[in-house]
Amino acid sequence: MKVKAILNRLLHLLVNIAYWSSIIILIFLTSQIFFAATFKIPSDSMTPGIIAGDNVMVWKPAIGARLFNIFSAAEGEQVKIYRLPGYRKIRRNDVLVFNYPYPNHGGKIEMHLLKYYIKRCVALPGDTFYIDNGFYKVKGRPDTLGASLRQGELALAPDSAFSPELFNCFSPNAAQQWTMKNFGPIYIPRKGSLVSVDTANISIYKNLIEYETGKAVESKDGNVTMDNATLVSYTFTKNYYFMAGDEVLNSRDSRYWGLLPEDHIVGKAAFIWKSKDPHTGKYRWERLFKAVR
Repeated sequence: MKVKAILNRLLHLLVNIAYWSSIIILIFLTSQIFFAATFKIPSDSMTPGIIAGDNVMVWKPAIGARLFNIFSAAEGEQVKIYRLPGYRKIRRNDVLVFNYPYPNHGGKIEMHLLKYYIKRCVALPGDTFYIDNGFYKVKGRPDTLGASLRQGELALAPDSAFSPELFNCFSPNAAQQWTMKNFGPIYIPRKGSLVSVDTANISIYKNLIEYETGKAVESKDGNVTMDNATLVSYTFTKNYYFMAGDEVLNSRDSRYWGLLPEDHIVGKAAFIWKSKDPHTGKYRWERLFKAVR
């Protein structure tokens, strides 16, 4: 009888452990999906506000949490992504964490769960963005976009100080080379916007159109075609953003790989909850709970 009582107590203990472990896991997963997630920063592309070794907390309810089949996404499948309503829209100068849209370094936009970037949003859907002698601007807006001090340093630096790989950015066509100093103008598509396309600008929008439609877009013989039908305009079904690093001299951002689809955005960076020097291993307590701005 004594052995049976011990076994019953042990079984009861194991059931309680399993129950409370399930509750804790459920709370953790719910929090990760709907409320907050943390990301470790590996690079200095957002210096000085965010530096390598910072751990940033992302607050999801601000712009709305995403819902999708995480198991299918983890296997590399492209999944339908839904976003819950947030209590505010994305604004210029928001610092956002997102899934890098070109994980395979090709022209095809894909979402990869394990590859995240953190950058500043400098242009919204519907904006016309351009860089004028190093300074980031949106047509018709007086906003100061991004890290203006670093942009000033870029403006003063001679072109010869940069390698061609860094200095030259993606461009609409071979005849017009955009650089980190002079870029654009480029229209950032918003959901429902009708954009004229031709051989002069299709390289800007090709990846976006193929991402939305799943159809091949080609430019040849002076014409643009989609599935072998002539394409002269396209109505976008998603919102896009122009993302830039504050360290303008060392940031692989939208200047090089293009525009960011809204469904790739995880959330808005809120604050640094931990920071550890990657070289010395020492904690940087002065950065604890520093707000991300």
